[in-house]
Amino acid sequence: MADAPILSIDPEHPQPRLIERAVAALEAGGVIAYPTDTYYAIGCDLSNKKAIEKLYQLKARPKGKPLSFLCADLSDISRYANVDKFAYRVMKRLVPGPYTFILPATRLTPEIAMTKQKTVGIRVPQAAIPMALVERLGQPLLTTSATFGDESLDDPREIKAHLGHGLELIIDGGYQVTEPSTVLSLLEDRVEVLREGKGPVEGLI
Repeated sequence: MADAPILSIDPEHPQPRLIERAVAALEAGGVIAYPTDTYYAIGCDLSNKKAIEKLYQLKARPKGKPLSFLCADLSDISRYANVDKFAYRVMKRLVPGPYTFILPATRLTPEIAMTKQKTVGIRVPQAAIPMALVERLGQPLLTTSATFGDESLDDPREIKAHLGHGLELIIDGGYQVTEPSTVLSLLEDRVEVLREGKGPVEGLI
């Protein structure tokens, strides 16, 4: 674990054999690092409890603070969240993209990924590498930004230096400018901007 390998993958056209290697690490219960459309992330298979434990330990995050996760598409989101007509119309315009949607969770969502109000945060990023991982894995990726203290890590070598001891591998998709996703609550048939980030909010409310 101390020497998590760095795997260079084309961010536009991910090489299938390298994606297979990363997915094998996820299937084995590993936590990996990868670029998204907003930041470098660390994540694991949403269905693997031991991997989730590792992720929380590495992030030094309290269990009472749920993490969001990445889905492949809108139909995948509807497995883990109750999507009404209003939410569907909003998301259809914004997916894929730099938005995290807050929705009511379904029974398929692990409790650790839910708030006390039984809501969940879900993303479909506009980035080829995480989408290839999710599609090949066949499960969502529980995900969080790669940070050390209060500092966002935007270079794979920095991630290796600070977090490599807890990672199975690190995907190098090039330098990534860190900018958080825009968080939108779609509860009660209205859009509420909980955090303004990379995704524009003009015309949403």
